[in-house]
Amino acid sequence: MDILTIEGTDDTPAIILDKKTGAFEISGRSLSENSLEFYLPVLAWIDDYAKAPNPSTTFIFRLEYSNTASSKLIQDIMMALEKIPGTKIVWYSQEDDEDMEEAGQEFSEVIDVPFEFKTF
Repeated sequence: MDILTIEGTDDTPAIILDKKTGAFEISGRSLSENSLEFYLPVLAWIDDYAKAPNPSTTFIFRLEYSNTASSKLIQDIMMALEKIPGTKIVWYSQEDDEDMEEAGQEFSEVIDVPFEFKTF
């Protein structure tokens, strides 16, 4: 399975999805004008990965900020992760960023995957 790597910019997060090493992370700022177009390859990769996943998957979200459109796609990614047994989400927020911490809490209430909350 190919590795999906997307370099982060000022408006889009860095993404690494690597089945072999178990690295699954989205980090940075997500303000893309066209969030659907940006996140479609991620959703496609996860759908492919779900056909033969690792025994356990820890998916890390380390976002500094996300706009409303991005948040909807992030939720779609999390919903895709619900279909993969043994998945856990680790939601990082900056220590003093109550908004991103609250966003993670809200996701955890609607997504049927165990969440772990950490700060950076």
